[in-house]
Amino acid sequence: MANWDWVTISALATGLGTLVLALATFASVRSANRAARTAERSLLAGLRPLLFPSRFSDEPLKVSYADQHMFRLPGGHGMAEVTADVIYLAMSLRNVGSGLAVLDGWVVGSGPIGSGLRPDRPPLDEFRRLTRDLYVPSSDVFFWQGALRDPTEPDFIEVAEAIRAESPLTVELLYGDEEGGQRTITRYSLLPHHDGEGPLVWLATVSRHWNIDRADPR
Repeated sequence: MANWDWVTISALATGLGTLVLALATFASVRSANRAARTAERSLLAGLRPLLFPSRFSDEPLKVSYADQHMFRLPGGHGMAEVTADVIYLAMSLRNVGSGLAVLDGWVVGSGPIGSGLRPDRPPLDEFRRLTRDLYVPSSDVFFWQGALRDPTEPDFIEVAEAIRAESPLTVELLYGDEEGGQRTITRYSLLPHHDGEGPLVWLATVSRHWNIDRADPR
């Protein structure tokens, strides 16, 4: 009986030791996973862009198009110009995030922020792809530009009427980080404004951000 008791005790001790080792390994793996997730979040935060309209004090930018049309874009402003065949659009942007912003697509419509254009972000398949690469460095300024070149399409007609009537426009931009991830949609308004007796200018404002590849912050 005594021999059996010692054998049983030895087996129980071995089993207990194995259980303790397994628990320690499990805790270590969980801790390592948490550390890895924390490191990954820190890395992604370091690559994450966030685009706002630039400040009035930011330097003006030269914006040019494939048809050699160009103009000077002041800080904090946008541009909306309509001709018989083309609508030229642009906006001065500042990247307040920590990573390089890579612009991907855009949607434009008539109406200001809060006008009920749509309560949520537009579907990704509605965005027009940019025809040139546009990047906004972290803590720096650059521009977005777009053009509508088909006078028969509904968007051209709607936006042209708004510009001629000096009515606000809403622009939604799709962009991500330099690795092609952390995509974000930001909604802006271009608001027409007469500065005293001067010419009409378009002021840029922002209202909403949506995260595509991660949870929204609200």
